Amino acid sequence: MMDVRRWIVAALLLPLAAVLYAQPVSFAELARHAQYEDVKISPDGQYLAATAVVKGQTVLALIHLSDMKGKLIRPREENDVTDFWWASSTRVLYSVGIRIGGYDAPLATGELFAVSADGNGADTLYGFRRAGMSTGSHIQHATAEYGTAQFIATIPNDPNHVLVAISSWSGDGNELSLPTAYRMDVRNGNKNRLIVAPLRGAQFVADHQGRIRFAVGWDNDGNTKVYLHPLDGDGWQLLPEESKNRSIPIGFDRDDTAVYFTCPAPGAFGICRWDPANRSQTVVWSDPTVEPDSLLQGLADDSILGVGFMDGRTGTALFDSQSTDAQVLLTLMKQFPGESVRFVSGTRDGSQSVVLVEADVDPGTFLLYDAKTRKLTPLLARMSWINPEHMAFKQPFDFDARDGMKLHGYLSFPPGQENAKHLPMVVLVHGGPFGIRDRWEYDTSVQPLAVRGYVVLQVNYRGSGGYGYDYEHAGWRQWGGRMQDDVTDATRWAVAHGIADPQRICIYGASYGGYAALEGAVKEPDLYKCAIGYVGVYDLPLMYHRGDIPQSSYGEEYLKRQLGDDMTVLARHSPINQLDALKAHVMLVVGGKDERVPPIQGLGLHQALANRHIAHEWLFKANEMHGFYDEAHIAELYTQLVQFLGANIGPGVTQ
Repeated sequence: MMDVRRWIVAALLLPLAAVLYAQPVSFAELARHAQYEDVKISPDGQYLAATAVVKGQTVLALIHLSDMKGKLIRPREENDVTDFWWASSTRVLYSVGIRIGGYDAPLATGELFAVSADGNGADTLYGFRRAGMSTGSHIQHATAEYGTAQFIATIPNDPNHVLVAISSWSGDGNELSLPTAYRMDVRNGNKNRLIVAPLRGAQFVADHQGRIRFAVGWDNDGNTKVYLHPLDGDGWQLLPEESKNRSIPIGFDRDDTAVYFTCPAPGAFGICRWDPANRSQTVVWSDPTVEPDSLLQGLADDSILGVGFMDGRTGTALFDSQSTDAQVLLTLMKQFPGESVRFVSGTRDGSQSVVLVEADVDPGTFLLYDAKTRKLTPLLARMSWINPEHMAFKQPFDFDARDGMKLHGYLSFPPGQENAKHLPMVVLVHGGPFGIRDRWEYDTSVQPLAVRGYVVLQVNYRGSGGYGYDYEHAGWRQWGGRMQDDVTDATRWAVAHGIADPQRICIYGASYGGYAALEGAVKEPDLYKCAIGYVGVYDLPLMYHRGDIPQSSYGEEYLKRQLGDDMTVLARHSPINQLDALKAHVMLVVGGKDERVPPIQGLGLHQALANRHIAHEWLFKANEMHGFYDEAHIAELYTQLVQFLGANIGPGVTQ
């Protein structure tokens, strides 16, 4: 029976709730960093480790599950924690990075740190800031080491050691040596050398017994290389067929009897079980459209129950739908219809598992599943202040580009306007461009526009990731070419279907997306009323001389291979050289300390527009980098974006 007092209070609050719902979510709330990003449970289930954002810094939170109390481990010099791993039930390893902006992930320092589960015993295991240089002693002391360390795997029944890969830096710090696998002591960083990789940049794959079994990498031409290290032999063996097919090992099954490989084939993408004994493959999952996202973890930390993929929305393919793990996952999915449900961490015995529930309108919540009681308990919300009921849904769509290539994208309608027609539209182009894709997920770039009444269109133009090598390769050397045409075709598709008002369309993007926004404005001058370039590239030849990409041989080869090296063609496809065709109003957003796309790119276009007496909006933050990170600056950016859109294509629609 309903409590009468609660009913009265609820009735009194209904008018207030209606007023609050009518008010759009504030930009200050939309600009806030996620409070928690990733959560992992200790092998014995006593602790949680999580990446948490505190005063703008990503730190490591260590939480005792029994009372949810814990400690914060802050990296030095305001670095951010980039990843972490449970080495044992009592010891956590983590890596850190230097923030390069709000748009790209922090740049890893190459160091490896460790701390006890209770927050004590913190130490630097490897890195250039490791203290205690010493000489003239036979006793091993901590010494500074210049290179990059990467966690590979734990070693069963050995809580004091893990497998790590280390690549030493060259004299200028831009080139790395061949990766070498070590057995490292998590208490003091002492290490024993195991094996050297056969090529630079290789990643090792170990089995569950702590043995290095594969090395995978890519040469400077972008070709896949897969090497096997036999248990009964020495040295590396190149697997030519797997390399040719771009098939790579991604993990062993729990008893190490088989290896899961990606196994792309003509007209399909798949996951195969590879038998090391006879080197044969059996397809266990395939899809004609999308690549697998990842193997799905089961209840225990080293179990695998299927494949996750994203064909429009989040997809799940189970290897054995009758298994205990699969049945638990299916039951949980029924509790959260329309959302993505995944096990993201588990204890060694599978008795407790961390579950992540998220969606396009939901940044995500971590919950604890107890296998014995079958209870699900909320743990930590990524953005507890975001109400999914007030957010914009993402609707997947497909269409054919002008040359017949099937392309994929998303439409985010203003809340309550999912069936509306002829809306003001913002075409939001993702960065990268190669190997990156828009996804069905909570999107911090989409929501500020959609909740202010603009339909947002995103397209995974050729060159984007997630749809196979051929899809990505089709975008190589197509800056300003077919990649740009795909964005144009998506825009015209939305107009043809009555979604967008053809007189109220703007284009916006960051990094490569900033390039595409301005290139779209000069290549299709009658299609867009305004263009917003955020930390964008506007002079393509300049990419060979400024920024952090050309500072290594791999970066130089990347530019030649995927951008192109014909300077005449690049200049012709540079927005700064096509301003005679510009009709759209322009807004430029630049970070003064951007090293990925140096501010000279934005400043150059800013000056070129001024020289032509072309009025434009200019937002420059001297202390920001590749994308704004300060929450106040992000909120300011959202405010100016919406004001600029309103001045050019009118205010967004209201409910």
